[in-house]
Formats: sequence, C-alpha cells, structure tokens
Amino acid sequence: MLIANPKGNYSFLKGIAPYSGGVVAHAGYAVEHARLLAPVPWRKGFEMIDTHLKRVGRGRVALAGVELRSPKPFTFGGFNDFNGGYVELLKSWGLFVEGLNPVARTNVAPKFDPPAEPSLYGFSFTVKADTKRPTFVVAGGGELPEGSLNPEDVVRQGETSADALREKARFVMGLMDGRVQALGVKWDLATAVNVYTVFNLGDFWEREVLAKMGGARAHGVVWYPTRPPIETIEFEMDLRGCVREVVL
Repeated sequence: MLIANPKGNYSFLKGIAPYSGGVVAHAGYAVEHARLLAPVPWRKGFEMIDTHLKRVGRGRVALAGVELRSPKPFTFGGFNDFNGGYVELLKSWGLFVEGLNPVARTNVAPKFDPPAEPSLYGFSFTVKADTKRPTFVVAGGGELPEGSLNPEDVVRQGETSADALREKARFVMGLMDGRVQALGVKWDLATAVNVYTVFNLGDFWEREVLAKMGGARAHGVVWYPTRPPIETIEFEMDLRGCVREVVL
C-alpha cells in the first residue's frame, strides 16, 4: 500500500511500527543520501540529522530513511525493546502519518569494529529538485515475510549451507523486487544496491542477485560484512536511487 506523506514530500509503503517498506519522492522533490564518516550513537545521530536538515533548508518531516549499525544481532525480544524507544523518538518529531511510520530503515550489525551501542550510519531525506526521474529508498529486508517479526517465519532458519544461502538470497531479492514494483520505480533507477551478510556470496549471487537487477548491475553491488539485526537472519539487502550522496 503506497501512502502519501505530503509534509515530507514523498509517499511510502506501509510497513510495521519501526519502519516503512520504502519511500518515493513526489514530483518536484528528490531523495538525497548522507553517510557519516563514522557511526555515532543513534540519539546523537538524530541531532546530527536535525542539524543537517536545517542546513539544507528542510524540516524534520523530510526524513525518509535511516541506516543504523548495532553491536550485535538482537534477539527478537531485544529488537522489539529497541524499537520501542526508536519509535517514540520518531513520534516526538511528528513524523508518523495517520498512525503509520513513513521512514524506511536498515539496521545491521558489523562483523568488524562494531559500535558499542546502536548507532547512526546514514540517512536519506527529500529536497526540492527539478529531476525528472523518480528517486527512492527501499528499506532493508532479510529472509522474513513482509510484516513478520516471528522467528518461525525465517527462511531456512538455522541453516547456512550454500543451498540455504541461495534460497535466502532468492527470497530477499523477491522481497526487494516487490517493494521496487510497489513504489512504482525500476531497478534501472537504483544508484546503490547493498548486500548485508557475513557469508561469502559464493556462486549463487550472480544468478540470484545480479541477474535480477537489470540496469542497476552497471553500478555493481556493495557487500557489507555484517549480520542482519536479528539472530537467525543471515542475508539482508536494501537499495536506493538518489540525486546526490554526501559524507558528513
């Protein structure tokens, strides 16, 4: 379900309380992306987001996507606990639309040099622009069906064989493709496609990932040696199509 967020100048896919499935900018606006040179604790990170949005002449409601890094994967219960405080902050910013969270999110746990606490890594926001091409963010998703936070629903739970990873990747690509289509955009418009896993991509990634990316293959894939945010999930992806990327 694509829902308009007129104050933020984008529409979003209905997700669950902690995040939406993705966003697409409205006509006359475009998505920009900012990455931090080094992650900072997430609440301090939101102060940085606020400062940056003011600097570029935008309000808090322009926030469209958030990327987090965590010390290690959460248990399902721990993930819900963290999300409680995160959601409250978004609500305090006045971001919810008719009770729904419009902001996309990716939250992963680095294998190397993890932060001491959940931290902000990057964010996306809308700006006024005259670009003719749609710009968007697709939220991170692992091998769980849309809307589920039930450990019983994890695809090939507890398995990390080559065959299991292939099936997980196939499922996640289907999830990404479904969100791309629901946003009304195309893979060819992606400027960044990211894969999050600690396992070697092996011989399956060309068939299960690259072969289904269309023109986005020209820009390659960024592989982050990280774990998805919840224990037992092993493979996650996200993507975006932006007009500009900056490092803060």
